[in-house]
Amino acid sequence: MGAGAGDHSRRAAGISPPTEGRRVALEVFRRVRTGDLADRAMQAAARGLPERDRQWTHELLYGALRLRGRMDHLLAKLVRGGLDRLEPDVLDVLRLGAYQMLEMDSVPAYAAVSQSVELARTAGVPRAVGLVSGVLHALSRSDLASAFPDAERQPLQHLVSWGSHPRWLVERWTEQWGIESTRRLVEANNRRPDLYIHPLGIAAASARQRLRGRGIATAEVAIAPDALQVVPPGTAKDALAAVPAVVQDPAAQLVTRYTAAPDGARVLDLCAAPGGKALALAQRAGFVVAADLSPGRLRRVRENVRRLGAEERVGIVAADARHAPFTTADLVLLDVPCTGTGTLRRHPDARWRITPADLAALALLQAEILAGAVRHVRPGGWLVYATCALEPEENELQIERFLDTHPEFEPGPAPEAVDSSLLSDRGWLHVLPQNTGTDGAFAARLRRRG
Repeated sequence: MGAGAGDHSRRAAGISPPTEGRRVALEVFRRVRTGDLADRAMQAAARGLPERDRQWTHELLYGALRLRGRMDHLLAKLVRGGLDRLEPDVLDVLRLGAYQMLEMDSVPAYAAVSQSVELARTAGVPRAVGLVSGVLHALSRSDLASAFPDAERQPLQHLVSWGSHPRWLVERWTEQWGIESTRRLVEANNRRPDLYIHPLGIAAASARQRLRGRGIATAEVAIAPDALQVVPPGTAKDALAAVPAVVQDPAAQLVTRYTAAPDGARVLDLCAAPGGKALALAQRAGFVVAADLSPGRLRRVRENVRRLGAEERVGIVAADARHAPFTTADLVLLDVPCTGTGTLRRHPDARWRITPADLAALALLQAEILAGAVRHVRPGGWLVYATCALEPEENELQIERFLDTHPEFEPGPAPEAVDSSLLSDRGWLHVLPQNTGTDGAFAARLRRRG
């Protein structure tokens, strides 16, 4: 099938395929169809699964979500009348079976077929077992090399089908960066994400040494000196038990470094969940108010604050960033809700969920949050706007509109601690997955005139 998207799944070789794991994966697909997020749905559906089975199920679920477009392209050639005529459960059973067959070396083709047939029965669609069996058997005999549009002659169609991305995203990225950069972005989105931590209250070098003493291997991250990559088989649980830290991608850590909270500053983090940036800022700030609209998401902030013993430095408040009940602060951070197009490798369901209409609605919400935050920035203070999106409407265009309507703010200089290759000519942070191998991020540092 080629390199890139399939590489991550072959690490699952040797793990026995659990029947219950397939049922859980189908249940998560169902929940995602109704609007739930994959990570939240997985957490709920996989309760009670042994850890070994959970890892296998996570591999199946997230791999099938990443490569759903690729599987659909292949399946559409084998289902008479097209995929639209299939019941949703039947289509998802086929997707899961196709992914096991083509991308998971731990699953023999005959097992992928027989277990998919059984899954169709237990899913309540027994009338489809013949179709499932016939389609997957036909897929096992297909000539995959000629099944996709040619990458050179039909590059956009290739990225949509083999690359497994919605056409509207591929088209807008190609217009923005060109076909080659878009190809590298699509490949980056289809790789299994690495695990990173951000040590807090301890230097990265000291944390690395302590982790090594626990038998946990790590790697440095060139663009983010505060980050450590945890090398498999090390886990987040193991790493967090060994050093004070939060799980956080280097792109998010770069946003914190770019924010550059002054020593002793009063900080408002108005979209704080899950709390990693608030905790990092609290290392230098005098006090950080971590606010978020969702009480459920604030529970994660509270858990992280307690785990790291930061109760005296971080306060937690449920508040709407557009109408927050605060006075002024030295620094206001707005890590606003966004499409998350910079994190599609971590959240593969998002590529199938977001739409152009969502982009427009989120851009409006972001503008409202920016407008509401103005009153909290003291004269001479700082406003930092950040997203984990790649879209100009959410990033530089948003800031340009804000500056046009708020002359009391001006772009501020970027901190020297951030690599200049990650900065635009206006000093704004741009982290692109196709260039860094990390998540994507954007941030703009604005100063209120004194």
